[in-house]
Amino acid sequence: MVSTSEIIRKIEEKGIKWIDLQLTDLAGKLHHVTISTGLVSPETLEKGYGKLDGSSVKGFTTIDQSDLVLKPILETFAVVPWFKDTARFICQVYGMMGSGRFERDPRYVAERLEETLASEGLRAYTAVEPEFFIFDSLEFGVEGHESYYRIRAREAPWSPGSGLKLRTKEGYYPAPPQDQMMAVRQEIAETLAEFGVTVDVHHHEVATGGQGEINFRYSTPTRTADNIQTLKYVAKMVAYQHGMVAVFMPKPIGGDNGSGMHTHVSVWRGDTNLFYDPDDDYAELSQYARYFIGGLIEHGRALSAIVSPTVNSYKRLIPGYEAPVYLAWSRANRSAAIRIPVYQRGVKNSKRIEYRPPDPSANPYLALSAIILAGLDGVRKKIDPGDPVDENIYHMTPEKRRELGIKVLPRSLEEALDELESDNEFLKPVFPQSLLEAYVELKRKEIDLTRMYPSPVEIMLYHDV
Repeated sequence: MVSTSEIIRKIEEKGIKWIDLQLTDLAGKLHHVTISTGLVSPETLEKGYGKLDGSSVKGFTTIDQSDLVLKPILETFAVVPWFKDTARFICQVYGMMGSGRFERDPRYVAERLEETLASEGLRAYTAVEPEFFIFDSLEFGVEGHESYYRIRAREAPWSPGSGLKLRTKEGYYPAPPQDQMMAVRQEIAETLAEFGVTVDVHHHEVATGGQGEINFRYSTPTRTADNIQTLKYVAKMVAYQHGMVAVFMPKPIGGDNGSGMHTHVSVWRGDTNLFYDPDDDYAELSQYARYFIGGLIEHGRALSAIVSPTVNSYKRLIPGYEAPVYLAWSRANRSAAIRIPVYQRGVKNSKRIEYRPPDPSANPYLALSAIILAGLDGVRKKIDPGDPVDENIYHMTPEKRRELGIKVLPRSLEEALDELESDNEFLKPVFPQSLLEAYVELKRKEIDLTRMYPSPVEIMLYHDV
């Protein structure tokens, strides 16, 4: 635990004059307010700062209940390298008049999950593989009579400039100089270290146009979600300083791979990884883990509304672009929604499941919590996931998939929200009802907005009907 006196000492030693208080709204977007260090004291660090109008934050409060408090999480203190004399905290959100934690604070959901696990003698570890694009520029406009977007990316075959181009779907692990984003990704990784985030791997991903992936060290669900928000913040700032733009939307480029956020989970009791069984010949996977997978398959369609939470998400979740569409499980089979990594035998500490549908537009506090709750519901109810599917599901006939009982993920956000409204009891131990209702309302408004405007491809297809 970090003490208030340690924080005040660091502020004085590093000559910090400004403190950035950061929070996440219900949709997953990062917000901030900057205060003078003249307002910092042991008392204010412990009680928080009444600096938030909750009615101006998506999904939070109405205008008549808008006064909220930001309480710094001391462990998230970090000096911000691009703003002089500034440090940041990720914050918890509290209600007004000493009413306790604000229940629609997404971070509170992840905290409650960890408390629930601890009450059962359990803890969970999570790791993610966030993918994103670094573009030279992204222009767009939406009007009643004109809608467009234009992407410039120095690697992409459609952009002018260097002849070092990456063809569509041929961007996986190219060596420099074709990987023209290596230096930028490396700067992002090194900057993340200044925020206490340890990067293990970074690389170019399959799509052209500067798609990359940065993996950082596993942690608890809450801390992993903090690190995802920090990654987005750092990646966007570093790209901006290079005159570029980092984009975490799932499918910005048509006809090429989208960006996912494959999520790895394991559950532990003390020093025992409950997912590991050395006597299992298939994947060294325990019965506990199989039931966990059963829960993910059972609730996978409802989960989509939280882990694939945008209209754009469902342009990624189509066959042929390495995105999972089918609720099945397997070892090493990337056409299944749930994969069991099996690189080596006998490594009990790394035995885990990989849930592949999530994308980086998800609110990480909600997404990680929902995935774990779905799996634990499978454990409690002993839900059999069925046999693993070791063939390429994309190449199966519909009849074969029906024969194997393979369910398909929702094809739209609207369909996913319908599933969530009819299947959310598994979330109730951690997700407040008011948060779920506000979340669904927020997402349905996004759908309504997209319905109002035709897309360029619609104009192309139907202008001459």
